Amino acid sequence: MQETLNYINENKQRFVDELFELLRIPSISADPAYKDDVLKCADVVAEYLTKAGADNVEVCQTKGYPIVFGEKFLDSNLPTVLVYGHYDVQPADPLELWTKPPFEPYIEKTELHPEGAIFARGSADDKGQFFMHLKAFEAMMKTNSLPCNVKFILEGEEEVGSVSLGDFVNENKEKLSCDCILISDTHIYSNEQPTVTTGLRGLSYVEVEIEGPNRDLHSGLYGGAVPNPIHVLSRMIAGLIDEDGQITIDGFYDSVEDVSENDRAIMNKLEDNPEEFKKSIGLEGLEGEEGYTTLERTSIRPTLDCNGIWGGYTGEGAKTVIPSKASAKISMRLVPYQTPEEITEKFTKHFINIAPDNVRVKVTPHHGGMPYVLPTDTKEFLAAKQAMEATFDKEVLPFRGGGSIPITAMFEQVLGAKSVLMGFGLDSDAIHSPNEHYGLFNFYKGIESIPLFFENYSK
Repeated sequence: MQETLNYINENKQRFVDELFELLRIPSISADPAYKDDVLKCADVVAEYLTKAGADNVEVCQTKGYPIVFGEKFLDSNLPTVLVYGHYDVQPADPLELWTKPPFEPYIEKTELHPEGAIFARGSADDKGQFFMHLKAFEAMMKTNSLPCNVKFILEGEEEVGSVSLGDFVNENKEKLSCDCILISDTHIYSNEQPTVTTGLRGLSYVEVEIEGPNRDLHSGLYGGAVPNPIHVLSRMIAGLIDEDGQITIDGFYDSVEDVSENDRAIMNKLEDNPEEFKKSIGLEGLEGEEGYTTLERTSIRPTLDCNGIWGGYTGEGAKTVIPSKASAKISMRLVPYQTPEEITEKFTKHFINIAPDNVRVKVTPHHGGMPYVLPTDTKEFLAAKQAMEATFDKEVLPFRGGGSIPITAMFEQVLGAKSVLMGFGLDSDAIHSPNEHYGLFNFYKGIESIPLFFENYSK
């Protein structure tokens, strides 16, 4: 692998320059106004994949945006790794909060990134991270050191729910057949404490509506005599979590994974600094489920949060009304072995039951996803751990992430392969926010670690 690492060192600046070309394309999948840019980005990705040495490169059409596929098949006796990433990005709004235009990438040093960070929408999520794989693959091809078969599947709809990916995977099982899936769309705990993500939470997302009177009412004529849907909804939401931080939905915890004391001890080897955590988000105090650390609350425990609430008059000035309706959006993060179907059903039943008789309740499920766990005794985890320990020269620990990547469970169900979540970003990279950035240190560490993963996994 030394020749491969030498090639990477000699071409670092070119790799960044080429990434900048991708970052200049505003491939915003959520906004139809950027359709041509998303399609252009798919073509550019396919060109880079071809130049890196992949065969059978295709821009595969779907009902939505295309999926870029490519492969290098060496020998049927060798294992096959499927690399997943996405080339679409989040909208850049609010534009006024960006220091510089979001699609004009630049490098600037920061406290966390003394070597410099790449600032641009998509730099960390996920163009910078999937591009590491293309450059690592290029390095292995140029130095004739690719130790196994590799396939690439790079989609353009991740930021809008991967709406076409499931059908594509189900329709192309043979084409995508593999032994494991390698994904870099997550982060490490810190540059001083590298980690491999071994778990993600699932999701149940619902919208609720409380309807009271048949029209908005004058609060002077009717106030004090009729139910106010905003008051009712607020009380109902407040009652979903008790004073100990426990969710009060009947049966909510029935299927929750019982994480062993040993696994909890390993997890808490990560430096959990509550003061630094509070400072980073501008808070004086924290709260959560009793009996668990902050790390555990944000990873191995399920949660419920109100993400938005509205009703009545919210415009300029005053309008004294009792609204006819009030609504809210609620998300529940799930852990093994909860399912979104089970939790959505239990939430709906509970929410209807706790509503007073003088209002009507409507619960609308939106989307969901399954939780995911990669056991730490698998060859996939060990290959990633050893690769990163070689490049970071530090012990690499397992890390349970609090977010959701529903495709991991789908991949395992359809392709029968485990996903390795070997991301290299930091949680401070401001993904989905103004001034998104990705450290050069992290970008290069990824390119250096990926060939070692391939080597370790093949062995």
